[in-house]
Amino acid sequence: MNHFAYRGGVLHAEQASLAQIARQVGTPFYCYSTATLERHYSVLRDALAGLDATICYAVKANSNLAVIRTLAAQGAGADVVSEGELRRALAAGVPPSRIVFSGVGKTKDELAFACARGIMQINVESEAELAMLDEVGRASGRAMPIALRINPDIDANTHHKITTGRSENKFGVEWTRAHRVLRAAKGMSGVDVAGLAVHIGSQLVDLDPFRAAFTRLRDLVTELRADGIAIRRLDLGGGLGVPYGNEGNRTPPTPAAYGAVVKEVLGDLGCALVFEPGRLLVANAGMLVSRVILVKQGAERRFIICDAAMNDLIRPAMYDAHHDILPVVEPKPGAARAPVDVVGPVCETGDTFARQRELPDIASGDLIAFATAGAYGAAMSSMYNSRLLVPEVLVKGDRFAVVRARPDYDEMLALERLPDWQEPSPAEATAGGSPT
Repeated sequence: MNHFAYRGGVLHAEQASLAQIARQVGTPFYCYSTATLERHYSVLRDALAGLDATICYAVKANSNLAVIRTLAAQGAGADVVSEGELRRALAAGVPPSRIVFSGVGKTKDELAFACARGIMQINVESEAELAMLDEVGRASGRAMPIALRINPDIDANTHHKITTGRSENKFGVEWTRAHRVLRAAKGMSGVDVAGLAVHIGSQLVDLDPFRAAFTRLRDLVTELRADGIAIRRLDLGGGLGVPYGNEGNRTPPTPAAYGAVVKEVLGDLGCALVFEPGRLLVANAGMLVSRVILVKQGAERRFIICDAAMNDLIRPAMYDAHHDILPVVEPKPGAARAPVDVVGPVCETGDTFARQRELPDIASGDLIAFATAGAYGAAMSSMYNSRLLVPEVLVKGDRFAVVRARPDYDEMLALERLPDWQEPSPAEATAGGSPT
């Protein structure tokens, strides 16, 4: 469920008109619903009731400070994968004691920063990283709590670019080597072995891979405890899929069904559990709103060319991902539909949001909205083609605020500098055409 719906013939986020926001903010822009963020968090929290559970929002899905703060106010911690994300989580008010640092390539400086902040745990993904963190911990005079991320060699049956739990993936330590690595860790004074971590991929629409991974984790905990290695915490990652509108008979399981699997397989181990949902919390809470520049009739296809592009929402180009496309002005009942390609202005054929999508009549100047765009939309955006980053807007009831402003071209150019041997000519400096 989300809080985007037609009211009086116009698409709204909660009680705020997307058309009104477009008039004030300009297009394209991202719009997020506070009510949806809060509801999604509460649904997952309720699904995990009865467990010693900490929900750490995966900041990589949407790193806007206002989004992180909205979830933190509900009790969420943060799962971060860089120093930048850690700083964002702290700035948004997430307590260090509820922050987990994941990722396969943390630098020594990043580890030192995390250790100095006293975060909950670092998920270690290799023996080399373990040795580096031990050195950092000893230098700081404290033992950093860790969870060893295992690679369980489980196929998540998701897109090959977002699966992370197979043996050929770069993530984690092969599960059969966990004993050896943890025995070594127990002898290190710079780390404190807290538990194990696992994450097998993103956008899973089947519970069986979760069940298989959790069962392997359970068996490993039993073996480790028999060998005298105490495991007090399990980080189960995230990955539960969300509906994008093209699942057919593979509708993602509910959080309640997911929670039931967790309780069935791991509920009696006596471990504290950490969860790292990202997409699940924010995807359906966001839309990308765009204005149609023009409609072009090609030799074989009709194209709707809008002012949003692949640099604003890269998922269709990168993953062949589907996003429902809605006219902001509600079509009349029974309105005829016809196949069109919805594309952006970037000079790439891959700058295509939909191919031969059945849509009602849409004309130049109309507003359209790309649904389920709150995850991996703005967070993966860029300034390709020297296009300005689009603003992000947070709605609460009938109010809205710009929570990331659109920069202007002077601000874009000011990010760069000419070397001293390329100083602008007096004419260029007067015209303002070169960065200084």
